Formats: sequence, C-alpha cells, structure tokens
Amino acid sequence: MIAKDTQKQKQRVDVANLHSVVRYSVLAVTATQAATASLALRHGRRDYADAVWGPGLAAVAATGALAGRGDAARRWGLAMVTSAWAARLAHDMLDRIRNSDVEDARYTEFLKDDRAARVLAKVFLTQGLAQLVVSAPLQLAAASRLPRGRRRWLAPAGLAIMITGAVIEALADRQKSRYVELEGDQRPDVLDRGLWRWSRHPNYFGDSLVWDGAWLASAASAPGALTLPAPMLMSYLLIFATGAKRTERRMKDRPGYRDYQRRVAFFFPRPRLWTRHRHES
Repeated sequence: MIAKDTQKQKQRVDVANLHSVVRYSVLAVTATQAATASLALRHGRRDYADAVWGPGLAAVAATGALAGRGDAARRWGLAMVTSAWAARLAHDMLDRIRNSDVEDARYTEFLKDDRAARVLAKVFLTQGLAQLVVSAPLQLAAASRLPRGRRRWLAPAGLAIMITGAVIEALADRQKSRYVELEGDQRPDVLDRGLWRWSRHPNYFGDSLVWDGAWLASAASAPGALTLPAPMLMSYLLIFATGAKRTERRMKDRPGYRDYQRRVAFFFPRPRLWTRHRHES
C-alpha cells in the first residue's frame, strides 16, 4: 500500500510549480502580444497578429521547459517540437506579410474601422487567451512527473504525432506555395495534387495533429488528460473559426472548386480512389 501511494504521489502535478509555470506563461504571452500589437497599430497592419501565433505558443513551451520541474525529457521534447513548428510557421507568415503592401482582407473585413482599443480586445487579447488555453497541456506537462507503468509511453507517442503533424503541415504549405508560383496555363484552377488530393485542407489537418499530439504527451500523466478542451479548441479554430470553413466560403465561386469539393474530403484525409468512385456512382 505504501509503495502504491508513493507511486501515485510521483504521478501528481507539482501544484506550486504549475502555478509558477502558468504565471511565467501569462507573462510570455502578454509580452509577445503587446510587442506585436504595438507594431501592428503603428504600421496599420493588424494582420501582424498572424506572425505571433506560433512564437507565442513556442514561448509558453520554452517557459515550461525552463521553469518546470516535471519530467525533463518530455518538457524539453515538447519545447523543441513546438519551437520548430512555430519557427517554420512564423517564417511563412512573415514572408506573406513582407510580400504584401496591404493588410490581409480577413482583418480589414473583421475589424473595419475599429479603434485601437477594440482592435486590442478583438485580436490581440483574444489571441493571447487562446494561446494560453491551447498551450494548457504544455504547461501541465512541465510540472508533472511521468508514471512508471505503460501509460508513460503516451509521451513519446504524443511527440511522434506532433512531429508527423508538423511535417504534414509544412509539406502541404510547400505544395501550396509551388502551386501559387505557377503562371498562366501551367497553373490549374484548383490545387488537387500531393496532399491536396487527399484533403482540401491538409495544412490545417497537420496543424491539428500537432496539438492532438501535445495533449497525448501531457496525458501520459493522468491529470494531463483533463486538458482535452485545449486540442478541441484548436480543432474548432482550424475547422470553423479562422481556418477551413472560412477558406471554403472564400473559394466556393472559384472555377472547378465545386467539383473539387465533391471529389476530395473536407478535412480528414481520405483515399482519392474512394471519393472518385463515389462521385462517378
């Protein structure tokens, strides 16, 4: 009985350490959002917010790795994978912003003529809160020990899923960039090659896997399973709020897109042969 109690104690969260991790995470997110908001308002480019999404989450992961007292391999593994994912995403976002002299139409439509205070609340405060919720598994994992039993293998499994998702997202974005670079008759009406023949939004699907994996790695310690709302929120954002559904509305009148919708799965990848067979039947 004493041995079992000792093992359970080692699986518990270090509550005092978790409080420290959360405090530092709030400070990290606040700093990144405040710095970006200042630049965005000064330059009249509220879409700068896109560039800080990844770095803000990486800042939380790094904070957990440095301030946490939980399993070292897991918290540093989460920090490295998250940082690599964030660096690639931030690079792409910054390239897009630098190559355009006008603000992304999504922000212009959403914010219209809102004053600075409303912009801060609707964009940067909201994004900061979302970052703290989405990164909850990272924060909890940083202050948690791993159990000795089979459950501990959820940690490397979760990290493997994160890496897989990051690779899928990066490959899908690269395929999309190459498609955009094509000119004239070389570019078909719709991108339906590579990963885009399996899903209409493989980049968003890969992104969702990253955060599903982060949750699974955290769930290796029993309390981590309670952070399930975090990947659920990310999936909601990627599918319904700012991701796939919004893209579908923008693309629906593009030549060939209706046919593409009938042939290719919406979000979760599905073999092309199955969708083609269904379309022809």
